[in-house]
Amino acid sequence: MDLGEELPPSARLRAMAAVAIAIAMAVLDSAIANIALPTIARDMASTPAATIWVVNAYQFAVTVSLLPLAFLGDVFSYKRIYMVGLAVFTVASLGCALSPNLPVLVVARVVQGFGGAGIMGVNTALIRFIFPRAQLGRGLGFNALIVATFSALGPSIAAGILSIASWHWLFAINVPLGGIALWLASRVLPVTPRAKHRFDVLSALLNAATFGLLITAVDGLGRSRGVIEIGELAAALIVGTIFISRQFTLTVPLLPVDLFRRPVFALSVVTSICSFIAQTIAYVALPFYFQNVSGQSQVETGLLMTPWPAIVVIVAPIAGRLSDRYPAGLLGSAGLGLMTAGLVCLLLMPSHASYTDIAWRMAISGLGFGFFQSPNNRLLVGSAPRERSGAGSGMLSTARLTGQTIGSALVALTFGLAGTDIAHGTHLALGLAVLAAATGMIVSSLRLRAG
Repeated sequence: MDLGEELPPSARLRAMAAVAIAIAMAVLDSAIANIALPTIARDMASTPAATIWVVNAYQFAVTVSLLPLAFLGDVFSYKRIYMVGLAVFTVASLGCALSPNLPVLVVARVVQGFGGAGIMGVNTALIRFIFPRAQLGRGLGFNALIVATFSALGPSIAAGILSIASWHWLFAINVPLGGIALWLASRVLPVTPRAKHRFDVLSALLNAATFGLLITAVDGLGRSRGVIEIGELAAALIVGTIFISRQFTLTVPLLPVDLFRRPVFALSVVTSICSFIAQTIAYVALPFYFQNVSGQSQVETGLLMTPWPAIVVIVAPIAGRLSDRYPAGLLGSAGLGLMTAGLVCLLLMPSHASYTDIAWRMAISGLGFGFFQSPNNRLLVGSAPRERSGAGSGMLSTARLTGQTIGSALVALTFGLAGTDIAHGTHLALGLAVLAAATGMIVSSLRLRAG
């Protein structure tokens, strides 16, 4: 019997509350630290270059540990990994709040990132056991709603806290929230079956080395293209080749190469990466354009960026419900088609467009992304066997992080090529975003034949 069907509606609501609180914390901590960096640098008398590791350390730890922790969810149960990740995240948040200097704060952020990976690596796998299969899209739509909402509110929440308290409270606020989420999770999250396959330590180390080298190489190539960056990229390719080759020798691999033999799964991962490349390019490039070309203030820029995530908040749960009734390949293709159209409109936008002209272009892009995300997530997670739900959940988050990393690097590259011409750099970046979204739309449509 489907374990999700054993949870009555009231229990599902409480279980999703536990998931929502933890996901909201993890998403917020990916965003709020950016706002606090100048304050942290000033308070700790550190340079901006050094302080940026408050952000990089968290992102690095999440990326290198996401797949191993998702795999451990298959082995030890998703509930256990989720709760351990949530506990680590909460304790590390207290460590961040009490950090006396930058090195301690960076170490605490690394630990917090490992906890965040435990949360993000298995959260969609848990949703698969909270909701019955017929309502999986609804559950994933709610999850997308939480991610979009707190991604949009992150800067405002950070600014609000910093206006009345020190930066330490950005992390301290996680402690009571984490305690509540742990209390709920221990009582209402379903106990999922444990797989019999073993954890391969060497694969985990190769995974960490591959993604670690790739992230540092891509980040470095965005600023310069020296010998060190080229060497890191070459090392990432070599280690990555060894890592992938090893996966083909394992019965149940850490990187789910066996699931990639399923066309629907592979196409969904590629589609997700393309969509997040496009979204990240727009999110990173447009604020530079608004402030340096259009002459908008920081507050105005924030408001101009709001229609995109605001529309996602509205559309994602609706698209999730629709994905329970209609093919996700069709819905995803339509969504990415709209997103492509919105990005083309942003690319062709005049330099001194009115607020209304900017808002409707951002809204179309957000409408397309929101319409795509929930159906794609449902198809990706649902196409993996139930006993490999952790692998599906881990790849879902890994695809997002991979797309975001590539998107940020592409913006840095285009701005580097454009020099001081911000308008030209933004147009180059948005052109790549259009290409990524259109590619995603084409790949998504292939799932109609594959599925």
